[in-house]
Amino acid sequence: MKVEFLGEDPGSGGTECPSLYRTDRDSYVVQGWVVSDPEALSAMDIADGETVVEIPARMMPLFRVQP
Repeated sequence: MKVEFLGEDPGSGGTECPSLYRTDRDSYVVQGWVVSDPEALSAMDIADGETVVEIPARMMPLFRVQP
């Protein structure tokens, strides 16, 4: 899978920040903080092989990028 960097958390000043990538498989990859809160995880139906990550709301404009 090839990935193309689309953007990162505009409020982050470091190199380890949430980011958004487009793939060559007509999909997107989100880099964020792994959710480990038991209450949050129990409220979601997460299938084997899946995980969830948290990103700041200020990143949502990046999801409006056209393919």
